[in-house]
Amino acid sequence: MAWVEKHGSGYRVRYRLADGTVPAEPGFDTRADAVDRAREIDSEMRRGTFTDPRLAQTPLRDWIKVWADAVDVRAGTWAKYDSHLRNHILPRFGDEPIGEINRMTVKAWAKSLRRTLAPATAADIVSLLSSILGEADEEGLIGANPCRKLRLAPDFRERPHATPAQVLAIAGRMRACDGLMAVTAAYTGMRWGELAGLAWKNVLLDAPTQLIKVDPKHGALHEVGGELTLGPPKTPASVRPVHLPPFLVDLLRAWREQRHGPTVFPSPDGGHHRRCNFRRRAWLPAVAGDQRRGWEPILTGLHFHDLRHSHKPG
Repeated sequence: MAWVEKHGSGYRVRYRLADGTVPAEPGFDTRADAVDRAREIDSEMRRGTFTDPRLAQTPLRDWIKVWADAVDVRAGTWAKYDSHLRNHILPRFGDEPIGEINRMTVKAWAKSLRRTLAPATAADIVSLLSSILGEADEEGLIGANPCRKLRLAPDFRERPHATPAQVLAIAGRMRACDGLMAVTAAYTGMRWGELAGLAWKNVLLDAPTQLIKVDPKHGALHEVGGELTLGPPKTPASVRPVHLPPFLVDLLRAWREQRHGPTVFPSPDGGHHRRCNFRRRAWLPAVAGDQRRGWEPILTGLHFHDLRHSHKPG
């Protein structure tokens, strides 16, 4: 049961918790206000919804340490989380008590993110904060998640789609194997990691049905903390046979006769591609143009991933 005490020039509410401690909530100017709060506490305790306000004073960065020890995600996902935390969430909210992070503050912050980041990236960052505060809510540290059901305004800009002629023009500006990788992406819908990590043993060109197998254990290249590793593809549904059009079978067969290493689309040094190097050295000059080579832009703003959307299953 909560009770009211005189405290300085005002009043405070005290109550006993199950562990025997007796916290106090000071700062009430009138006895009537303090009595109302005491009754509210009694009601919440009877319903089992009472939240110890001392827990809500935990700084977000301290709660994130607890949350991080319990979260179980793939290394690549954690690398993305870590980037969002270090660059966006902790600089803004790290020192704030979790109980003082309110909805309007989060909405204003989310709006500022969208001014400088891609909409999908901003949404990912806000979603991560929501997950962290949602766990604090589940653990009884706060009364409610201020990010709950928070939706960012959608981005109505349509991603560019390359035509077959544009795909061939882009590929023609690259090394032979890089261009073939781009063509393969456009005509199969395979992801960057699936192609950058593709091994010849999973490319069946001489079977009755020509296809690429996406391996469930080593079907994608991942780059985490600067280290390249082969691991599972993005989702279980990504483990699939990818059927090839006849012209692409011919191109891959011709390339196989020239390439004797295990990787289908190697980097210039014969190993696996690093995404940033491929983008800077091969992709951007081919797509956005290169004045030194006399290349005009073909489709400025096109991402390698957009080739997946150029793919039209037959």
